[in-house]
Amino acid sequence: MRDRSHLMHTYAEPTVTFVSGSGTILRDDAGREYLDFLSGIAVTSLGHARAEIQEAVANQAATLLHVSNLFGNDVGPDVADLIDQLIAQAQGRHGRVFFGNSGAEANECALKLARKARPGAYVVVSALDSFHGRTLATLAATGQPSKQAAFQPMPQGFEQVAFGDLNAITDRLSRGGVAGVLVECIQAEGGINVPPTGYLPALQAACREYGALFMVDEVQTGLGRTGQWFSFEHEGLTPDVVTLAKSLGNGAPVGACWAVEEIADFFEPGDHGSTYGGQPLAMAAARATLTTMLAIDAPSLATNAGARVRAALEVLPQVIEVRGRGLLIGIALHEPVAGAVVATCLRRGLVMNAVKADTIRMTPPLTVSDQEIEQAIAILTAVLAEEILL
Repeated sequence: MRDRSHLMHTYAEPTVTFVSGSGTILRDDAGREYLDFLSGIAVTSLGHARAEIQEAVANQAATLLHVSNLFGNDVGPDVADLIDQLIAQAQGRHGRVFFGNSGAEANECALKLARKARPGAYVVVSALDSFHGRTLATLAATGQPSKQAAFQPMPQGFEQVAFGDLNAITDRLSRGGVAGVLVECIQAEGGINVPPTGYLPALQAACREYGALFMVDEVQTGLGRTGQWFSFEHEGLTPDVVTLAKSLGNGAPVGACWAVEEIADFFEPGDHGSTYGGQPLAMAAARATLTTMLAIDAPSLATNAGARVRAALEVLPQVIEVRGRGLLIGIALHEPVAGAVVATCLRRGLVMNAVKADTIRMTPPLTVSDQEIEQAIAILTAVLAEEILL
């Protein structure tokens, strides 16, 4: 293990150091192999060291890394067009894209845009148990008081209501002053929580009725992960703003905020920016990622693999519920031992993480094979039998 004493202690000390990967396989500094069923938290959806991404990044690094947004580059417009085409196909409206470096930056853009587009209103409402980032503004939008406690006071203008409670959000909207509602169609960090059927369409309708932007955070759910290109497609939604990151660069740091044209046009030069946002290297990775995902029909891969994983998990006696869609999977256990199960699985060569004391998150690459699924389920089955004695 490398000396980490000069790193800030913002993360728990790791028990494993990974040095290479290929597809669903990770290798540590001792040469041991692991099945990666976390994908860097739903980031490497095409697996590690994917050839198309390797080639695109290497070629771009040898050509042009960065010029700043004072000038144009010939890669960013292609990525913006690909994103817009995918969203327009999903919901029928075209828009414009702002590029940043992360999901938090994508959501920061959405928050500023909501305030600019709705003068006189400044409140953004989100849901309890949501997660939208760790900058001060996106943390204020995150509905997890435990994450906010050390950094009070939070920026003003952010309120939360219970996820799935239509009466609560409608009541808040009816009292006015709300610029936008920011929602995850599936709460990933909150426990892989799927809202009641009909809640999201009704929430969208309420936003339209009261003049608030309907903004969907697709940072973890977007780009095929749930079995559709975007999780909002499962209920036929037409969001005004969509934020993306994680799998967009398959590991390269890139985030994007898309807004329908009439909303995007509220931004003027100087309203928002990012030194590295949209730079050629990140855009080359994103372009290669999106074109590869289109070529292999990534949503169908997630649907089929997700069905196999779910079928194998649902019969395990220690599992009380399998939540999520596609390959965004939450495994709810009878006992609050998710952390212990994840730690033991890691020692046996399976990478996952615990999002709640009783819930494991499983987000393998969309390209995971049947054999890799069988191997992962075998490891998890054995560990669950040891940790939960029914």
